[in-house]
Amino acid sequence: MKLNIRKHKKYLIAGALVLATATPGFALFGVGDIVFDPTSYASLVSQLTRLEMQYNMLKNNIEHFSMKQQWQVTLNALKNANVANMFGETAGFSIALNTNSPSASATAWKTASVPVSSNASTYLQGQTLGNSPRLSQLAMIEMSDSVSPDCLTAVGQYRAARGQNTTANSTLSQQQFDGTSATNSEVEQLNLLNAAEAQKLSEMQSQGTMQVCLASQMTVANMQQRNAAAHDLNSAAMVQQQRSINDTSAANEGSTWTTYLP
Repeated sequence: MKLNIRKHKKYLIAGALVLATATPGFALFGVGDIVFDPTSYASLVSQLTRLEMQYNMLKNNIEHFSMKQQWQVTLNALKNANVANMFGETAGFSIALNTNSPSASATAWKTASVPVSSNASTYLQGQTLGNSPRLSQLAMIEMSDSVSPDCLTAVGQYRAARGQNTTANSTLSQQQFDGTSATNSEVEQLNLLNAAEAQKLSEMQSQGTMQVCLASQMTVANMQQRNAAAHDLNSAAMVQQQRSINDTSAANEGSTWTTYLP
């Protein structure tokens, strides 16, 4: 009996040594095809921990932006234009500059500008196109009469649209800078980005209209400056021609100023 017990102990010790020197994988409950590997288990736990951290970080980024207010700016409101009107000379200007009213713009410009006399038709009809300073002046006046009312309307349209869009801009801004979960889902944020791009496009189109107006006015102003420079140059050439034809000495100055046309 003692011999059997000793043999039993030897077998247990030998088995323990085998287990101690074996690889981490071993069978559970005597079932050979179910193996527990401590190394793989530890690696799996580590991976799950990292995935949980990444999930929490992404969830935080999607749902909570608590520091948005540091980027918030203020939308400046445009003050309505109020043009003085002592004798009715600017009638319609305030309406034209604050509302979308082409008719008010045309009326206001016509009332405030100096008209071309009907006698000018007889005076100008015999002059040659492309070689007449007066016809050039008439062209500048007619072009100004065309683009200026449009510019008044463009300014009025921009002011009116900016006032109408104040609520939409303010609401979008509040939702963009909201730090709660209500407006911070991924879909909601994408929708806000799309809305912001749509508002930006609308503003760019309005700014484009204003830029066209500025370009038109610059063309008229450039034409006026160009005509003035050409007139001065032509006058200088005429004076030089008169001096070469007429004697400018004191004895002949009477005939010089009789024939000179400024």
